[in-house]
Amino acid sequence: MELSDPRWTSLDGGRRLPFDPRPALRRLEDGVDVSGAWDELWEGLHHQGDVGEASYACVPHLVRIHEARGVPDWNTYALVATIDLARDRRHNPQVPSWLDAEYVSAINHLAELVLREFPRATDQAAVRSMLAVLAIWKSARTHGRALVELSEDELLELDAGLGGDLSGAG
Repeated sequence: MELSDPRWTSLDGGRRLPFDPRPALRRLEDGVDVSGAWDELWEGLHHQGDVGEASYACVPHLVRIHEARGVPDWNTYALVATIDLARDRRHNPQVPSWLDAEYVSAINHLAELVLREFPRATDQAAVRSMLAVLAIWKSARTHGRALVELSEDELLELDAGLGGDLSGAG
């Protein structure tokens, strides 16, 4: 869906209210107040497990902007993974049929970008969210969910409960 499409103003975001992400997407694309743009997108597109049609419609633009920026930003991977994983929740809408092909293509393209960008990833947030995108892409959604939704401490606690030692101490 083009950014000029008038439907943007009627699409709901993560709070089940109309949310027009285009100003934040433009700021992100222009490199203006990138941190603020990400805050607005996170706040507007996902809320306590809820997403809306605006969330899905943003995914192709997030991937396009991510590729153009050329920066392996954890926000893109994590937000797209979070939106896609929310599709599994019964109370969230399905990806609209008019968006389905473009949405699936964007997920596939982001996974391809991850494969190219992974060697440059330097922080754990980027690594985890990149791995989540790959897990989703390969239909390992439970693994993707663990990577996105569980903290490092929660994963360490889970591993200890299974008799392991992911802490690196042993």
